[in-house]
Amino acid sequence: MSSSSPNRKLALIGGGGVRAPLVVYGVNDAAEALGAREIVLYDPDQDRLALMVALGRAVVAEFGGELQVNAASSAEAAIDGAHFVLNSIRIGGIHQRATDEHTIIRHGYAGQETTGPGGVAKALRTVPVAIEQARMVERLSPEAWLVSFTNPAGLITQAISRHTRARVVGICDTPVELFHNIARALGEPPADVDCEYVGLNHLGWIRAVRVRGEDVLDRILADDAILRQLYLAPLFDFDMLRTLRLIPTEYLYFYYERSRALENQRASGASRGSEIERLNHTLIADLRSRLNAGDGSGAVQTYAAYLQQRSGSYMRLEAEAGSAFADDLAPQPDPFRASTGYHRIAVDVMSALTGALPGRHVVNVRNQGRMPELADDDIVEISSTIERDRITPLPARPMPEAIQGLVRTVKAYEHAAIDAALSGSHLEACKAMLIHPAIGEWSPSRRLLEALFGHAGNGDDDGECVCSGPMHWHGAHHHH
Repeated sequence: MSSSSPNRKLALIGGGGVRAPLVVYGVNDAAEALGAREIVLYDPDQDRLALMVALGRAVVAEFGGELQVNAASSAEAAIDGAHFVLNSIRIGGIHQRATDEHTIIRHGYAGQETTGPGGVAKALRTVPVAIEQARMVERLSPEAWLVSFTNPAGLITQAISRHTRARVVGICDTPVELFHNIARALGEPPADVDCEYVGLNHLGWIRAVRVRGEDVLDRILADDAILRQLYLAPLFDFDMLRTLRLIPTEYLYFYYERSRALENQRASGASRGSEIERLNHTLIADLRSRLNAGDGSGAVQTYAAYLQQRSGSYMRLEAEAGSAFADDLAPQPDPFRASTGYHRIAVDVMSALTGALPGRHVVNVRNQGRMPELADDDIVEISSTIERDRITPLPARPMPEAIQGLVRTVKAYEHAAIDAALSGSHLEACKAMLIHPAIGEWSPSRRLLEALFGHAGNGDDDGECVCSGPMHWHGAHHHH
C-alpha cells in the first residue's frame, strides 16, 4: 500500500471510552498524513459505543473533514482490513478502577491505576483480553500496526510482544508532556529542546536536557521557579531532584512519595478513579441530551470542557488532596488543538509509520540491546526513529546506578504479572506483588489479592485455580 493511499481504515478497540472522540479528532486532523478514510470503533458496551460514534461524527462536522466514523458490532469486524489498530480498553470500566483503588487504599497502599497494587489488578484483568485482541490482529490484519494505548502500557505491550506476532508499539503521552513542560519553563520552542529519557513506561526519568546542543540540566535544577513549572501539581521535593540529578516523570511519585500519596487520598476520601467516574457520569448524561436534541456543536463544547477539567485536575488529589471539582483549576489549553495529549502521540507515531512524517518519538518497543541492563526482548520506553513501517530504538547510555535496580525489578514484576494473568494462578499473582518494589511483602499481598478478586487464598492453594465467576480475572472478558 503506497504511503499516499487515501483510503485507509483505522480501528479503535475500546471505542466507547471517553477519550475516543479525542482520537477521532486527531485522526481527522491528520487524515492526509495518515491516508485515513474511515475510523471504525468497537466496544462491548453498544450504548456507549453509539454515543461516542455520534460525538465523533459531531467532532468531524465541527472541525471540518472527510473522515467517516462508524461502529462495528464485533472486534473482528473492526480489525479486519485495518491499517492501524488502536487499543484503549478498560475491563470493568471506570467503576472497576474506582472500586480497585478504594480497596487498595483501605489496605494501606496508594490507589493508582498503573502503579503498585492498582497496576497489578489492572494487568491481571487486562492481559488476557489484550492478547486475545492482538491475536485477532495477527490473524485478520497481519500487516497492521497495533498501536497500544491500554494501561499499564509497557506491561500490556510486553505481553502482546511476547505472546503474539502482532506488529505492536506501545504509546503513552507522559514523556512528551514532560518534555513540553520543560521547554515551556525554559521559554524555548519544544523543537529546540532535546530531553534524554531513560526507563520504562510510567517509570521514566530525564537525565539530560539540551537546548541547541548545550546541556542545561544543572540550570534547571538550580532554579526553583523552573522546577515549579514542570508538574501540574507540587509532587517532588526539589532537594530530591537536585540530589538525584534526574527529572522523574510524575508516576515516580507513587514510588518516591507513596506514603504522602496515600495520606492525601485518605484525606480527600477519594481516588482519581472515583473522581473520573463522577466526571464521566455527568458527561455521558450531558452528551446524551445534547446529541438527542441534535445539538452536535454543544456536545463538542461540553466534551472539550470535560477534557479540560480532567487534565487540569491531574495529580492534584494525590499531591495536595485537591479535587477535580475545585473551582481554582488552572485554565487549560484547548484540548483538541493542544500540542501534546492523549491523541497527539498516537497520531504522530502513526503519521511517522506511514512515511508521511518520519521523526523521533519516545515509544514502547523491544530493547534490542539498547539498554544493556535489560534483555533484548524486554519492552522499554525509549527514544526511537520512526519511519515508514519501521521503528528503531536509539542507542542509550548505561542507566544511572540510582535507578538501575528499580527499573530491573519493575521489569521482573511485569514478567511475573503477565505469567499470573495467563495462568490464573493466585500464587503467581502473589509472587508478582512480592517482586513489586512498592508492595514487596507476601502476607499483605495475599490479603489484598483476596479483597480485589474474591479468592479463597487458603493455605492449600497449590497454584491451581479452583474459583470462577466475575471476580476472577481469568475469563474477565466474559463479564464486561
